[in-house]
Amino acid sequence: MKDQPPQLRVTEIFLSIQGESRTVGWPTVFVRLTGCPLRCDYCDTAYAFTGGESMTLEAILAGVRRHPARHVTVTGGEPLAQKACLALLAELCDAGYEVSLETSGALDVAAVDPRVVKVLDLKTPGSGEEARNRLENLVHLTPRDQIKFVICDRADYDWTQRAIAEHALAERCELLLSPAWGRQDPAQLAEWMLADALPARLQVQLHKILWGEARGR
Repeated sequence: MKDQPPQLRVTEIFLSIQGESRTVGWPTVFVRLTGCPLRCDYCDTAYAFTGGESMTLEAILAGVRRHPARHVTVTGGEPLAQKACLALLAELCDAGYEVSLETSGALDVAAVDPRVVKVLDLKTPGSGEEARNRLENLVHLTPRDQIKFVICDRADYDWTQRAIAEHALAERCELLLSPAWGRQDPAQLAEWMLADALPARLQVQLHKILWGEARGR
């Protein structure tokens, strides 16, 4: 009996404008995998916690190829919660795509293909999941990777400042501060960052500015 090809549970595959990270603004194919062990207070993709469709890697790549874009983002949920995600990332790179991975940082990133740009979300206290941060992941980040902090309030901002200093994060990779949608005023966050000369980049969720919270955009 032949071994069955690896499969992943996929919530959706869609083409959109990248709303965050270093490739913001680029047409990007998103592969949203199903399932997540975290329950962040501000999560906007709770629909990806369950359900989804079981797909082979070949079928996923075929779904990606239907869209005319060279950037692919694998996201969730938490994509690394499914072991076959590692194989998918490698195959997307082999196919010539510029691949990024959006991960909570709660799971080990050591085995992620080095060609993949890791966008690692360090969970602030406002997320309710600060205790799930796997700080061992920091040593696996390179200058081409990024660390994201979702800021819900001033306490989250102060926590972020301390984390940046304590772990010398600005020396590891690019840092992104994102105001929690509907909870933190972006202009106020910008003022804090300017006042402190924070070595980080402000990002807003461009896709939400364009389309609100519509699914698949």
